[in-house]
Amino acid sequence: MSQFRGSGDKEGMQQVFRFKLIVTGLLGIAISLLCFAAPRKLFWLMVTKNVDADAILDQSQIYSRAVALSFIFAVFSQSIATSLREIEMVKAPLFISVFATLVNTFFNWLLIYGHLGLPRLEVAGAGYATVIARASELLIFLIYISIKKPDFLFPIKKFFSIRLNLAFTILKKSVVILYSELFWVISETVSNALYNTRGGADVVSGMAAGFAIANLIFISMGGITTSTGVIMGMELGAGNMEKCRSYKNWIITGALIFGFVFMLFGFLTTFLIPVVFGNLSLTSRKYAFGLIMVASLYLPLWGLINAQFAITRSGGDTKTGAICDTVGNLLFLGIMIVLTFLTQMGPVALYTFSKLSDFPKTIIAHFLLKKERWLVNLTKVNSQTTSQSGG
Repeated sequence: MSQFRGSGDKEGMQQVFRFKLIVTGLLGIAISLLCFAAPRKLFWLMVTKNVDADAILDQSQIYSRAVALSFIFAVFSQSIATSLREIEMVKAPLFISVFATLVNTFFNWLLIYGHLGLPRLEVAGAGYATVIARASELLIFLIYISIKKPDFLFPIKKFFSIRLNLAFTILKKSVVILYSELFWVISETVSNALYNTRGGADVVSGMAAGFAIANLIFISMGGITTSTGVIMGMELGAGNMEKCRSYKNWIITGALIFGFVFMLFGFLTTFLIPVVFGNLSLTSRKYAFGLIMVASLYLPLWGLINAQFAITRSGGDTKTGAICDTVGNLLFLGIMIVLTFLTQMGPVALYTFSKLSDFPKTIIAHFLLKKERWLVNLTKVNSQTTSQSGG
């Protein structure tokens, strides 16, 4: 999308947007159906040896069914939001996202605890609040793009009008990224299951609380990825290769500085624990505190890694990320499994030592970046393929 914007190709932008809507829409439906089915055996993998497994599974099923519909709304909202960011319309997605978060928070307060005369729904209320927030978010996005009419917007009758060679190019790149992301999700899922073997509900709720607050900081990593993709994509699409080389160094340096600033911010978020999670046990809050402190210390490294991956992906080099993720995730899982079965470390210590596996990722990415496989104008390559095929 960013490269088509840089080359002034409006039709290319519309093609990318249609591709996003169709593919993510199908995935959103599949995920919603899976969540509504709420397979107990699938959730069981996360808490196999937890002493409170049955109670946790009961609540998991309730929440999964309540929140299922939100994924369909979410994928369409994200398709619009990312497209707006990729053409440098960044304020609207920010404000709409903040609004959706406030809606979610308000309805959590209403439905979980049963305020203002509404029934106390507890876990189910949290799921319904998410559905309401996501539906509101999508509605506002649709109103916004219908008024602003960004270049990627297309007539509804052209919804399935996809240029096959471009779709194949995107799919080919996306499959590699999807592999990287799925491998990461699997490694995180396995690691969560291993954390949960270290106790009962205190471990589950404490680690979940820690990740809930840490995610406020992790969102910043998405900002690095998005802004890098937009900046580099625009210049690559315009054919400004020397400028891209210069921007690469600035972005990497900036990401490191950004990471250190947010590390300090992360330390400060620990003061939210007794405010937001005051109902949790003291043990749970200790786990949450330790997790946030450790995650904050890793932020400079994660900022660097995200910048490196975003630069390579902006020019279509998805293999660098796949190689680094494969090495990093295998090391992460290996360290996690060894420490889980050969030591008595608590969940926070397991997390601390296992995440050392991210250092090899950034070293490998550094050398692969120097090869400049990412320095490619994808819109030019695609247009040449189209002309050669007579499309």
